[in-house]
Amino acid sequence: MKKVSFDFDGTLDKKHIQQFAIELINSGVDVYVNTTRFIKFDNSDLFEVVNSIGLSSDKVNFTNHTWKAEFFKENNLEFTWHLDDNYEEFFHFRRLKSKTKVIQVNSGNWKQKCIRLLNL
Repeated sequence: MKKVSFDFDGTLDKKHIQQFAIELINSGVDVYVNTTRFIKFDNSDLFEVVNSIGLSSDKVNFTNHTWKAEFFKENNLEFTWHLDDNYEEFFHFRRLKSKTKVIQVNSGNWKQKCIRLLNL
């Protein structure tokens, strides 16, 4: 099964991206949310979206303001791709030579890139 990752703020908090995540889930893709938020704060908005798209809370990782590439490496996490809006995250994925491909959600063809990497 293919695994993908979505950032939340600036990414999965947008309705059209939520719809894309639902389409992926319905096609059998294993979807995760990886956010730099702190777990100890109120994340009710995040969990409302997670529940609405059909994900369980065990598919959510809080990096507690650690760069996602570092969090992935420290926790042996690997995804086909990670969709994010933060340009600085891209630098860290490249610096650590992560196998996870990072896609900029603000690029005009982000969805096509995601689909192509999944071979859907």
